[in-house]
Amino acid sequence: MRRKCLYAIMLPTLAVLMHGCKSKKATFVTIGTGGATGIYYPTGVAISRMINRKFEEYAIKATVESTSGSVFNLNAVMNGDIVFGVVQSDRQFQAYNGLAEWAEAGPQADLRSVFSIHPESITLVASEKSGIERIEDMKGKRVNLGNPGSGQLQNSRDILTAAGLSEQDISPEYVKAIEAPSLLQDERLDAFFYTVGHPNSNIKEATSGRIKVRIVSVTGRGVDKLLDEYSYYARSVIPHSFYRYSLNSEDVESIGVKATFVTSSKVSEKIVYALTKEVFENLEAFKSLHEAYKVLTEEDMLKGLSAPIHKGAMKYYTESGLDKHIDPKLIIE
Repeated sequence: MRRKCLYAIMLPTLAVLMHGCKSKKATFVTIGTGGATGIYYPTGVAISRMINRKFEEYAIKATVESTSGSVFNLNAVMNGDIVFGVVQSDRQFQAYNGLAEWAEAGPQADLRSVFSIHPESITLVASEKSGIERIEDMKGKRVNLGNPGSGQLQNSRDILTAAGLSEQDISPEYVKAIEAPSLLQDERLDAFFYTVGHPNSNIKEATSGRIKVRIVSVTGRGVDKLLDEYSYYARSVIPHSFYRYSLNSEDVESIGVKATFVTSSKVSEKIVYALTKEVFENLEAFKSLHEAYKVLTEEDMLKGLSAPIHKGAMKYYTESGLDKHIDPKLIIE
């Protein structure tokens, strides 16, 4: 009798163990983002949650890595250290075409686009004491341009050039965006650049302290020339209502780029298809996560790309009829 009872107990246990043996083998993917206070990180977190909720269907486990930004993410994707990366559209263009940091290495031919996300404005924040009211006023000032490995560093340099200045004309700093607001409030910086979607917590921190600051318009003839020369730049507006403690009384004109989601041609079609499908089929939920996402439309998410569309993403776009919004030059066989 006791033996029968023992069998009765063991059989369900064996069934559970056998079921576990047949469970799906997970494919692990990493999404490279940016600093934890920027928008790249929560973007990566939101996308990873979407795919992880469908583990039974896709057997994909996504994790998120906070990184130094676009240049790091692009190189890590190309090296196979991460599977996906969030990068600025201008950096995507430069990597694919072998420009800027990739001039020596040459075109990154294996780079693939998945979709674009929110617009990002080049944002110049300056203390009242600095007297910086136009981009030309940066001469002789202590200005943070952005850390190496970030997308914004080249943007800052482009705006300096547009203002008729060089790094030798200012006292440049190269710290991370998260460090700049406190340095400005400690009067160790006169101004800092940050290419970011709005509203942003770092900019709120910078505009809410003891030192009064303004967000400086990024406009002028030099900026107009930039727009004519580089297709990845577009005019943008930073709403004054996002930063009510700044010295600004009106919306601020600037230019900007787009945040884009990239991968490598070596990544499997199945993985990219699954991620693309989950993002687009849960777009309304995704848009509710941040103010910067509210302007997103399916059509806009297929603009601002310069590397070819990954085949896995293309499969979904064709199935859903979204392929009509894609530049034919980005569609490869």
